[in-house]
Amino acid sequence: MLGTLCALISALTYGDAVIVLAQTPAVHTVSPVRKGETATMDCNLGTVTGYVAAWHKQIPGGSPQFVLYFHYSHSSPSYGSGFSSSKFTSTHQSRTDYRLIIKNVEEGDSAVYYCQTWDGSADSTKLIVTSSSLLPPVLTVFPPSSAELQSNTASLVCLSSQSVKFADVSWLAAGSPVSSGISTSTAVQRPDQTYQISSSLTIQTSDWNMDKLYTCKVSLGSQTSEKTIKKSECPTE
Repeated sequence: MLGTLCALISALTYGDAVIVLAQTPAVHTVSPVRKGETATMDCNLGTVTGYVAAWHKQIPGGSPQFVLYFHYSHSSPSYGSGFSSSKFTSTHQSRTDYRLIIKNVEEGDSAVYYCQTWDGSADSTKLIVTSSSLLPPVLTVFPPSSAELQSNTASLVCLSSQSVKFADVSWLAAGSPVSSGISTSTAVQRPDQTYQISSSLTIQTSDWNMDKLYTCKVSLGSQTSEKTIKKSECPTE
């Protein structure tokens, strides 16, 4: 199937082009309280026409799975192994605008769905399917250990307890986003059926001693929680 897809993409492309691909929405939350609930994701392939739109599904901690690809000249999509028209389909609004449709959504459909075109350009939508309204994640932030503080670097740890696997975790230092030194685990299901994500931020010990304010921020769809920490607010040993 992958060879067929590559051959088709080669046949449908021409010249050199830079594609700026965009998929919306970034996060899509569905509560399937009614039978037949549908999730849709729109993908724009950019300014150049004539290419296929391909979608992949990735469950947290798993490998991407090829769902389907579609071209406006085709009567129907072509599917990857384990995916079919009974659940997934695609339509087009123009030669560059495509839509992925997931029918009769259920919690097992929760995943990151990537729209991709011939040059490897990709964008994603995080689909969260839940049987109830999402609650904000509950956060706990731990300071560096006394042993760590004897070295030049130390770690802050943020634990997020939440009702679904998916979450976007970010850190801020003195109100500014941090782009390095972050390590975030995949979600682990606990006995109470909630999920826990652990994220650590490596910082300079000197920054901690200067009482800099750090913030752990976790978002689930429209629900966001924040927890701050700094040296002066931590109990001394």
